[in-house]
Order: sequence, then C-alpha cells, then structure tokens
Amino acid sequence: MSRIGPTFAALKAQNKKALIPFITAGDPGRGMTVPLMHALVEAGVDLIELGVPFSDPMADGPVIQRASERALANKVGLKDVLAMVAEFRKSNDATPVVLMGYANPVERMGYAQFAAAAKAAGVDGVLTVDIPPEESTGVADVFKAAGLDPIFLLSPTTPESRVAQVAQAAGGFVYYVSLKGVTGSASLDTDEVSRKVAMVRHHCGLPVGVGFGIRDAASAEAVARIADAVVVGSRIVNEIETAPEGEAVNRVKMLVQDLRRGVDAASR
Repeated sequence: MSRIGPTFAALKAQNKKALIPFITAGDPGRGMTVPLMHALVEAGVDLIELGVPFSDPMADGPVIQRASERALANKVGLKDVLAMVAEFRKSNDATPVVLMGYANPVERMGYAQFAAAAKAAGVDGVLTVDIPPEESTGVADVFKAAGLDPIFLLSPTTPESRVAQVAQAAGGFVYYVSLKGVTGSASLDTDEVSRKVAMVRHHCGLPVGVGFGIRDAASAEAVARIADAVVVGSRIVNEIETAPEGEAVNRVKMLVQDLRRGVDAASR
C-alpha cells in the first residue's frame, strides 16, 4: 500500500493541507539529494516529488531543464534515483515519495522491473509526464499491482470528459497544472484555478494538488485555500541553483519553512 492515501487522510483529519516540494535527483550533486530530502521533511513538507533527470524534459521550463542538465552531467540515472530513495528510507519510512519524470528511462528498464524496483526502494507514486491516461491502462495496472500510485496531470484545457477518464486511472492524488505552459511560469489566476478544481472534484474523489506559479508564502496560502495540496518546484530548484556553495540545504530549508507558514495560514 502507498503512503500517499494515509498521509492525505491524516492531514484532512487535522484540517491541514499538504505541501509538496519538487527537486531533481542529482542536483546540485549526487551526494546532495538525500540531505535535501531530509531537510525538506524537517522544514515541514508532507510528500516529496523527486524528479528523474531526463535529456528532453519537455513539460519543464528553463529552471528545471537546467537542473536535469546538471544531474545528467553528474551521471545520475534512474537506478541512481532509486538508490537515493532507498538511502532516504533508512531513516524516514513515513514521508511519501513520488517520482516525476518521462517514459523513456522507465520503458528502457521495463515497466514491471521498474515497478518492482521502485516499490522495493520505497517509492509511493509515479508521475510520467508523457504517458497520458489514454495510453496508460497497461502501465497504470502494472504500477498499481506493485503498490505504486499512478499520478496524472490535469491542465486548464482538460475537458470534463477527460477528467473523468483520469479519475478512473489515477491513484494517490491528481495534479492540476494551474497555468498553460511549462513549469516556472509566472502568473496565477486563483479564481480560475478555484473553478477548475471544483470541476475536478466533481468527477474525482482523490485529493487535488495544484502546482505551477507558486513562488512564495502568499501564493502558497492562496492555493491552499482552494486545493488539498500545494506543489512547488521551480522556485525551490532556483534556490538550489543560485545558492552559494555549501548553502543549498539551508537556503531550501528557509524557503520551505516560509511556504509551510503560508500553507498553514489557509487552515486558520
């Protein structure tokens, strides 16, 4: 069983919303990922989204693209990412971990082999950006059979009929992309997001996480008033990229603590 469902249930019982950060495995260095994961937990996150480096991250903006490039330069691949999760699990068996990436590395390993290895490492869910629900039936079944939640993206242009289709295939939570475009986009229309999230909830009983365009405590609070989870990626990765040498962990921790305060303010 995945840790994701129980985590959201526990948060709901406390009238709290989830904070989900994204970092790219292997960025800024191979040895930094596990310390960053632990720092994120210490700063108050509820679930970690861990990016699998890929050479053509088409859904990602420049900030996360550069993170993938740095990780690939550090020779970090899918097997290394799974080893990092296993290392993290030696001292944290509670925080859910979702791998986010693209189909190619998983397909090369083989879906069944990957699912077994991911489960053994301690992964809870998988978001493969370029496997849409229409093409996911066999893959989602393999993931679910291994105890992994298949996570899917919804966007401002997703029609209601497709939301219902995603609801049938998804597990854990659904990820609503609040903006048209790639990660790191700037403007966020919370009124429009609120209307879309209400539509998603009409068709899907899973928790709804919202990401893209969340950069500070104020925007995190605004989204937390609408959604079940706030997903922050580019802002955190930018902090890693711009931090002076040796300061990435502390800088990320301070940012995430501020985001946590914003998310919690929505529940008061």
